[in-house]
Amino acid sequence: MEGKIHRRAVLGGIVSASALLASPSSIFAARRSTGATPEAAYNPTIDPVNFVAKIDNPYFPLIPGTLFILEGEKEEQKQRNEVLVTSDTKSIMGVTCVVVEDRVWVEEKLIESTLDWYAQDKDGNVWYMGEYSESYENGSTPDTTGSWEGGVDGALPGIIMQANPVKGDPYRQEYYAGEAEDMAQVIEVGTPITVAYGSLDETVVTREWSPLEPEVEEQKTYAKGIGFVYGVSVKGEQETLELIDIQTGVAATPVA
Repeated sequence: MEGKIHRRAVLGGIVSASALLASPSSIFAARRSTGATPEAAYNPTIDPVNFVAKIDNPYFPLIPGTLFILEGEKEEQKQRNEVLVTSDTKSIMGVTCVVVEDRVWVEEKLIESTLDWYAQDKDGNVWYMGEYSESYENGSTPDTTGSWEGGVDGALPGIIMQANPVKGDPYRQEYYAGEAEDMAQVIEVGTPITVAYGSLDETVVTREWSPLEPEVEEQKTYAKGIGFVYGVSVKGEQETLELIDIQTGVAATPVA
């Protein structure tokens, strides 16, 4: 549950995450970038021996079978976001990743469906290893722009949640030149928040943006023991999302 309040979310409807994972590779091969390479200063070392099987970062725990339900508005229209931590895994750059299914509806119409891939290193940092995303906003043909996989076509993973979040320098959440270049920066730690789900004391607030969309900026709040609980756009289209419910023991694919 990366927490992009206007993006994320897996193939329209009742399709298992396992079935989806067989198809994205051809898309990455077909959409090769035009010689663009990551900045020299960003070259993370991904060594499988430095990763663990369980994602238990306090501000981004991913327990299989957990379904997070969020609601809000997008340009004054009702928005709903369902994020399911599946029991599926995917190997990326030799690292076993947890598969998270993320879907977004606006006015009860599915507009985006995504598989996100996450992994945690031994220090407790949660890495964003890639995503396969389909958008349905511009017609019946799915738009997979923004899909990427670490190690494929020069794409590189980034940090989605630090082991010990503190205010500081911005960091990369992902890097696929010209396609996915999201950045984040911790701007507050420990600020209480009340959402529909309840009142939460221990939080981390991030500022998140992309140089590919300079007109868009978001602030997102992550709560200890839960993860993403609130998001609001501060630049660009008006959008909000807040956590309303958490369900556990959910099957691999939620019913639309």
